[in-house]
Amino acid sequence: MWLALGSPGDSSGEGLERRVTRVEGRLDRMRKRVDSVGEQVGGLRVGVMRAQDTADRASQQAAAVDSRLTRLWTNRFNQRTASSLEVFFPPDSSDLNDAAQTARAGVARDLEENPALTVELGGYTDRRGALDYNYGLSQRPVNAVRRFLMDRGINLARIHAASLGPVNDDRVADARQRRVTIRLLVDQD
Repeated sequence: MWLALGSPGDSSGEGLERRVTRVEGRLDRMRKRVDSVGEQVGGLRVGVMRAQDTADRASQQAAAVDSRLTRLWTNRFNQRTASSLEVFFPPDSSDLNDAAQTARAGVARDLEENPALTVELGGYTDRRGALDYNYGLSQRPVNAVRRFLMDRGINLARIHAASLGPVNDDRVADARQRRVTIRLLVDQD
C-alpha cells in the first residue's frame, strides 16, 4: 500500500522525500559501520582466544620449568661420584706432568660424552711455605685444568673448582699432598 504525502507539486512532500532519502542514507551508513564494528569485534574475539591459548601454554611451560628448577635446587648437593682421580705436581710448582695431562684429557672426554656430568676440582699443597703462598700455589694447577676443560668446550657452569691449600695430615707424604683431586659427579635424580 502506498501512502502519498502531499501532491506532486507540493514542495513540502518533496522535502519530506529528501529527508527520508537522507535518513535512509544515514541508516545505510550506520548499518555498514555496525557491520564493520561487528567484524572487528569478531576478529578481536579470535585474537583474544589465540592470546589466551598462548598464555595458557606459556603458563604450563613456566610451571614445568619451575618444577625442574625446584627439583634441581633441592638436589643440588645430592650428587654421587662417578669417577675420581688425583694428579700430582712437583714441589713449589704448578706444572702438571705427563700422567696429569693424560688424566685431564680423559676427564674432558668423559665430560664431552656425558652432558649430565659435572667436575669438581680441588687443589692441595704440602705444609712447606707460607699459608698465603700455598693457597695461591694450590690454585694454579686447578686453574690449568679448568682452562684446559674450557678450551675443550666444557661449559664453566659444569666446572666447580677450589683452592684448598695445605694438607695437614702427617700420615700423607709431602709428594702426595701436592695434588689436584678431580671428581666427576652425576646428579642423583
